[in-house]
Amino acid sequence: MSGETWLLVGVVILLAWAYSRWKHSYWSSRGVATPPFLPFLGHLHKTAMLRKRYAFDMDAYYNYGGSKFCGLYSFHKPCLLVGDPELLKQMFVKDFDCFSGKKPLKLTKHDKVISDMLVLKTGEEWKKLRSIMSPTFSSGKMKEMFPLVNQKADDLVSFCLKEARTKPVIDMKHNFGRFTLDTIASCAFGLECNSLGDEKSVFSEKVDTFFKYSAASILKKVFVSIAPRVANALNMQFSSPTTGFFKELALNTIAARREGSKRGDFLDLLLETQSQGEDTGDSSKRPSKSKNVLDDETIVSQCVLFIIAGYGTTASALSYAAFLLAKHPDAQQRLRREINALIEEHGDITYQGVMEAKFLDACIMETLRLYPITVYLERMCERNYRIPGTDITIPPGTVVSCPVWTMHRDPKYWSEPEEFRPERFLPENRANIPNLTYMPFGIGPRSVSAQRFALMETKIVLTKLLLASDLRPAPGYENVTVSFGFGSQSPKAVKLILKPLKDE
Repeated sequence: MSGETWLLVGVVILLAWAYSRWKHSYWSSRGVATPPFLPFLGHLHKTAMLRKRYAFDMDAYYNYGGSKFCGLYSFHKPCLLVGDPELLKQMFVKDFDCFSGKKPLKLTKHDKVISDMLVLKTGEEWKKLRSIMSPTFSSGKMKEMFPLVNQKADDLVSFCLKEARTKPVIDMKHNFGRFTLDTIASCAFGLECNSLGDEKSVFSEKVDTFFKYSAASILKKVFVSIAPRVANALNMQFSSPTTGFFKELALNTIAARREGSKRGDFLDLLLETQSQGEDTGDSSKRPSKSKNVLDDETIVSQCVLFIIAGYGTTASALSYAAFLLAKHPDAQQRLRREINALIEEHGDITYQGVMEAKFLDACIMETLRLYPITVYLERMCERNYRIPGTDITIPPGTVVSCPVWTMHRDPKYWSEPEEFRPERFLPENRANIPNLTYMPFGIGPRSVSAQRFALMETKIVLTKLLLASDLRPAPGYENVTVSFGFGSQSPKAVKLILKPLKDE
């Protein structure tokens, strides 16, 4: 190249670097601390992948003011990390109208099943759908689904005990995953797939494919979200190709339900809600066409969301809880005594008894403190907002994140934070937990709507498993290794020794 060309290239590089420096002066010009960043990328190389994100959040939290708040950059776009409970309460709860949305995910016309999910809705669409979905997870509705979950838990325990007779070590992470899969198939799709006994069932194979990530699939998702118009033209989609299988299955099940008997499952509850909106004779109670957003396609989307939100998350929570109880035999024995006392009182394992079990609840809460499935939370600022107690105003579009994993282990809020101490969450001790330092299901109105269902699943399984067997860590698996992946975290392996208690 000629000297003039090299000079031009040099000028372009210099101007780009100067522009990047200017854009990355946003927080420093406002007196807000910021962790070290790279030109052009900002902190994206640290925040894009979850396996780096949790360590980065911890560094920002303890070393750069993140325990109050600190500034971050995604490319050149300013973001905010907030770790102060009072600020979080003000921003995400009291001023929820300013932070009601999440970071937008740009999708193509081929991703309608995904885009119609509750978690991706914003504004009025989110409010309408949330108001419809929330009653579906009331305690009364959970009682209706209790028998279905109860049966799947029985199947799981029977399968584990059968394995224990021939195998010295049981892969509980795998078995819990099969249980949650069978439960979702039953409660969201009305399907008995029996994945515990049949690893080759079509439903389980489709779910495994749905959650299988490769470098190519991740790159495709990134491309679609960055350039949805180009992706549309190229007939690309963000969601897995197997999404079509679940859509067809759900639509077929909906058609069958309208002609047949009910099961009392999640799908029945949504169809019941839909029919109430359509059939009521009171015009004052009948939703307008614009308000009645629960059409068949929206129901399908919530069924698929059930898989995304409930499959790996509940299996991980169960895996961690079983591992921690295996590691702490005193807590395990105390929990077993509580369960036996409740059975003696209620005559059997009942919804009321399981939900009343205080130490069981405390064990699960402490598990989710140590291993929150969501490492961080994100909300997007929707209009100019002054950070309380400061003169700093953040503009619309600013993503505000909360470092859940780090706050759950901050010794400022938790004595001996690395220790498993369920007593923290007993009724007499809960007042000692500062508000919004414990957030396994999110914060404020956008917290997880299905948390009651997830807790019911977890409590039923642990109750039945501890009644049937004593749990011990398998040799070589005395410690759990956390795998931080694409959008979530889970244990790499949980392998236990199960000793049946029938002969005791």
